[in-house]
Amino acid sequence: MFGRAFFAIVLTVALTAPSTAAPRFGLPLVLYSRGPADPQALAGELLARHNAERRRAGVAPLLWDPTLADGARAYAGELARLNLLRHSPKAIRPAMGENLWMGTRDYFRPATMVDAWASERAMFRAARFPDVSSTGNWADVGHYTQMIWPGTQRIGCAIAKAARSDVLVCRYWPAGNVMDRPVP
Repeated sequence: MFGRAFFAIVLTVALTAPSTAAPRFGLPLVLYSRGPADPQALAGELLARHNAERRRAGVAPLLWDPTLADGARAYAGELARLNLLRHSPKAIRPAMGENLWMGTRDYFRPATMVDAWASERAMFRAARFPDVSSTGNWADVGHYTQMIWPGTQRIGCAIAKAARSDVLVCRYWPAGNVMDRPVP
């Protein structure tokens, strides 16, 4: 009797319901960023994605660093509050690298956020930094090269929520993307 138009309206209502609301009309409400609620599980997921990419590049795995994660958490919260994306001043993160990501709130899984950086692999070429991009612009692969930087040993990340977006900040020690150093 109602046909496709009614189903589309019901689906829209269900998908636009607040993330804490129960599904309406019996439809499951799946919000993709609902990854691990537990901070240790989130850390494990983010670390696993990074280490999978590092394994693929043939470099040693990273270790999780709670101090880096605390700094990332504070900065992610600031970016979420300001609703913008910009790197933190190097003075507040000496010898640390930083990757940033922002996307629609409650839509992306943490692994998907990291995979956005990993997708830069398609433009990467092994060489000395900054000659590491097939496009000629190292910034096209800068997130990826930080992920796989051979000298980086530790990582800490955090996700903060803004009104309409999620912000992921990952900090790396020591920093990657160092001029004239080889990247595998």
